[in-house]
Amino acid sequence: MSAFPKHPARIGPYDIIQLLGEGGMGVVYEAEETAPVRRRVALKLVRAGLDDARDVLARFDAERRALAVMNHPGIARVLQAGSTENGEPYFAMELVRGLPLTEFCDTRRLAVRDRLLLFIGICEAVQHAHQKGVIHRDLKPSNILVTDEEGHPQPKIIDFGIAKALGPQSSEQVAKTLAGFAMGTVAYMSPEQASSTAMDVDTRADIYSLGVILYELLVGNLPVDPVEVGIYEFLARLASGNTLPPTPSVGLSTAIARSETIAQRRRTDPRHLRKELRGDLDWIVMKAMHPDRVHRFETANGLAADIKRHLANEPVTARPPSTRYRLSKFVQRHRVGVMTAGVASIMVVASSVVATVGFVQARRAERRAESDAAAAKQVTDFMVDLFRQSDPTVSRRGSVTAQAILEQGIKRVTTDLAAQPLLQSRLMQAMGTVQTALGRYPEARAMLQDVLQTRERLLGPDDVLVGETLTTLGEITRDFGELDDAEQYLTRALAIRENAYGATHVDVGQTLSMLAALRWKQTRYAEAESLYLRVLEIDGKVRTPDDPRTLRDLRGLAAVYRGQKRNAQSDSLWKVVLARQERALGSDHPDVGTTLNNIGAYAYLDGKYEEAATYYQRARPIFEKAYGTEHPLPVGVMNNEAEVLWKLKRYQVAEPLFRSALAAKERLYAPDNSSIAISLNGLAGVLRDSGRAAEAEPYYRRALSIREVNQRSADLAETLRDYAALLRATNRAVQATQYEERAAALK
Repeated sequence: MSAFPKHPARIGPYDIIQLLGEGGMGVVYEAEETAPVRRRVALKLVRAGLDDARDVLARFDAERRALAVMNHPGIARVLQAGSTENGEPYFAMELVRGLPLTEFCDTRRLAVRDRLLLFIGICEAVQHAHQKGVIHRDLKPSNILVTDEEGHPQPKIIDFGIAKALGPQSSEQVAKTLAGFAMGTVAYMSPEQASSTAMDVDTRADIYSLGVILYELLVGNLPVDPVEVGIYEFLARLASGNTLPPTPSVGLSTAIARSETIAQRRRTDPRHLRKELRGDLDWIVMKAMHPDRVHRFETANGLAADIKRHLANEPVTARPPSTRYRLSKFVQRHRVGVMTAGVASIMVVASSVVATVGFVQARRAERRAESDAAAAKQVTDFMVDLFRQSDPTVSRRGSVTAQAILEQGIKRVTTDLAAQPLLQSRLMQAMGTVQTALGRYPEARAMLQDVLQTRERLLGPDDVLVGETLTTLGEITRDFGELDDAEQYLTRALAIRENAYGATHVDVGQTLSMLAALRWKQTRYAEAESLYLRVLEIDGKVRTPDDPRTLRDLRGLAAVYRGQKRNAQSDSLWKVVLARQERALGSDHPDVGTTLNNIGAYAYLDGKYEEAATYYQRARPIFEKAYGTEHPLPVGVMNNEAEVLWKLKRYQVAEPLFRSALAAKERLYAPDNSSIAISLNGLAGVLRDSGRAAEAEPYYRRALSIREVNQRSADLAETLRDYAALLRATNRAVQATQYEERAAALK
């Protein structure tokens, strides 16, 4: 029932024309002032009993001076405040004839880029207010109206100053407002506003609200909906900073039923929208919404600046800084031209390093490369060898050399190879291969996709060099968990190489080996076995028995035997491979580390936890020495070690390892990568089993959101069962049964 059953004809000096809206705080009318000037206004009448009118007006009067100096096209001015004869406060504001922000964007079907540009204008308006000493405290889409001014959308924020004038409310009062229009207020509220110390609110509360608004603009959903969670539960989580919402790309993926509609309203499809959100926008939104305001953007301008950087393909500050990320952004901004110059610069830098071995002659050969193919090949082979020496599997000197070369190449940009795209692509192929070995998958993939386009354009789709690039891209996407993409790359590469070389060529064996590993990941064990046997037959003709490639292929076959439950054959082959690798390569070679890690994994599956821990503890320092700590291999082993310590109930040792592995994966992978879910599930298990169920639950929920998207039944079933155990232990048997039934249906 309305709080205002009869609409008055006049309030103060204003004639009421019509009702514009009604909610938990009160009603908004369109009204007309006739003296001293004639103008239309929006008049907000505050609900009777919400607060003492005199206190409201006194607080507003304290804001009046700051409000008076605000002059920004994105802010609707508050013109006057007063109270009715019944003591109900009212505010007269500039009348804005526009649509609420989200409604405007959806009805106009604005693309993500256009939404971001509109949002930048909102941030600039908020920044203006903050500079004048005014905090909004109630930013939400319904308080941001958008008008169309000659085809250009103009956002205008309403209610500046009113939220503070209305003063702090108790949690009980806040909860009551949820029954009416103010439900959104709680959904966009910062943690510090929900806490018992809500008086300590600064401009960063508005930054949090802007983050929630941006999330909804991009995804079409709230990060966490108070209605679904329950208001008191939501406020409790918010106040404790324990909401752990999914990232925008993951949030979109979980809205499967509505994803098509959401994407259409952004002029795209769900797959492309998810790709557009993944990465920078995930980081920007989550930084704005960080529960600890110290870690948010310091200003609205800072948030806007990061969005501008994203739109310009520049590195954003929301992401942890890294050379490989800056390199990826550099490639996106300049693509072929700049990468041409970068390769040439690397060659210049390399010349100072290897002058003593004849690089002067190689440089002269390079200058004649366009007319002399043999000289071009000489230069290319030299540079390929240079980059291969930076590969830890060859030199075991870590990532320093490769990183230094790449960084210097970016700094010393020239255009020496602009007229030689094939030579350029060969060098970029070598660089991409080294980046793959260093675990820099996104950068390697971006570079190699450019190589693929160049080679296809100049050589045709079936050239052997196209097959080379397809093989490397197949390896990258396979290791990154994108198995469908990997299959397309590798099957096409195999067809090209078999057609060019026949069935027993060494390059055919390389692609077969990668395809076999893919089939193993897909649990297509019979196909994987057949492929590995073909590869080993080729290895026997072109490689020595202790060649690293041969031993890796034997290791792959051992893994397949294990998948087929031929455990005796598998265990025997693992031991043979390990002994031959240690003899041929040395005990600290990365291939030895991989074999130790794999043997540890199978000991873990057999319940031999102490044995598994021993293998993991041997493997991790090998990887850290070869690759450093920020690489998927040592991080993966760290997570494995944490898993086995969890099973051994050494919770105090397992927890920090899980947290370190999770933090590293957050830096290495996209937020919805399946590897992150592994760490989330493990950390949740440690917290659950050490009696900290409340802390564990958000990690289980996030692991579920990732695994539901990735749709790997065994992984999803694991988390469903583990979460069900937590629910049952916390007396939520009905919910637990639902999750257990879902897990059982996946078998």
